[in-house]
Amino acid sequence: MNDEPKAESEELNFALDERRVAFVLDEEIYPRDAVYGAAYLFVDRCWVFLSRPSDKQIEVRLKSRDDEVSRETLIALAGEFGNELLNQVLRLRIAGSTAQIREYYYARAFFTDNSQSSIDALLAELDAEELEEDELEISVPWEESSA
Repeated sequence: MNDEPKAESEELNFALDERRVAFVLDEEIYPRDAVYGAAYLFVDRCWVFLSRPSDKQIEVRLKSRDDEVSRETLIALAGEFGNELLNQVLRLRIAGSTAQIREYYYARAFFTDNSQSSIDALLAELDAEELEEDELEISVPWEESSA
């Protein structure tokens, strides 16, 4: 794909041929996990090939599953991949910035025994209510209680 003419998008430089669009991403800008996440979302639409042309770079090649595809469709595919790539980068950054909060909630949910103590408190409250109503706990048939 090195001989093909390069098309330039505002955000992403890519190369086109009959059924493929290819671009090289810098891992300093787009982390590998973000590239994998975006690629995964495209596997049902096209063939996705990843390679490493040099250190800290990832080449992405998207090949159409159809035998005939227009140039505009390939350009749109590259643009959609770029948008999804930005989405994945943002998701990774949010996940990183909220990691401590999530870990705190998980630890609190899994490693505290508040649920058992609240159940015990509710059972004690029910027992107290029952004892207040009938100190001797004498059963009254339901026919007599409604009369």
